[in-house]
Amino acid sequence: MQSKDMSTGAEIKSNVKPRKKRSQWMEVWRRLKKDKMAMLGLGILIVLILLAVFANQIADYDEVAIKQNTSVRLQGPSKDHWLGTDDLGRDIFARLIHGARISLMVGIVAVGIAVIIGGTLGAVAGFYGGRVDNIIMRAMDVFLAIPSILLAIAIVSALGGSLMNLMIAIGISSIPQYARIVRASVLMVKDQEFIEAARAVGAKDSRIIIKHIIPNALAPVIVQGTLGVASAILSTAGLSFIGLGVPKPQPEWGAMLADGRSFLRQAPHITTFPGLAIMITILALNLLGDGLRDALDPRLKE
Repeated sequence: MQSKDMSTGAEIKSNVKPRKKRSQWMEVWRRLKKDKMAMLGLGILIVLILLAVFANQIADYDEVAIKQNTSVRLQGPSKDHWLGTDDLGRDIFARLIHGARISLMVGIVAVGIAVIIGGTLGAVAGFYGGRVDNIIMRAMDVFLAIPSILLAIAIVSALGGSLMNLMIAIGISSIPQYARIVRASVLMVKDQEFIEAARAVGAKDSRIIIKHIIPNALAPVIVQGTLGVASAILSTAGLSFIGLGVPKPQPEWGAMLADGRSFLRQAPHITTFPGLAIMITILALNLLGDGLRDALDPRLKE
């Protein structure tokens, strides 16, 4: 009788399939999907990215976005021009979607520059500590003493106005904050047991930093990177507004605001739609950043 019960129990165990354990990033995605505001922000960003990617198919750049046609200047929204035309007769909708390419490109590349350089400096400072940490972080303190927008203005003024120089300027001005974030994350990770195990098997410092420390310090960098893209887009618009951004006639949201300020009473749509584009994009990035922060926080695990 006992052997029969044991065999029955063994059969039941064999029929029970082991539950697959979700990966860390699948868990993050599962928690992020529950945040409606974060998903709203993600949806808006996907739409903006699709508009930017297929901008040439939606509206021809040379014929619609930058070609002047004074016979239709300052027209309001209509069937032919969904968002109206500017003071030179250029279609505002076409300029907005082509301008989205520039704004998103500058934001992503500038944050990429800041993450690579600042992350490397922060990882080295946190890992080695001592004099190396002191030298790197005091240099970052000098950069932090200068407002980032003023530093970006100084760099663009020195290098000249162009898309590449704009990305470099905004990226360099954002380096200190990423260096501090990565350093703080590395300090939390470097004394854990798996780092000691890697040292014990003879792993080189560079391998430990790249393979073990940085992957475990990515969560705050991802959140800051998302919010940093929003800040970079706003800085791009600000620099273009004062004439230090993308050279004309390339469409850029900040430059479109600057061009339309003389026609606020006569044709307010010229500034309204670029302003809304900047606001909606930054709002979407902030919503996504807040959602990622909550999804990546281990204290909020269910």
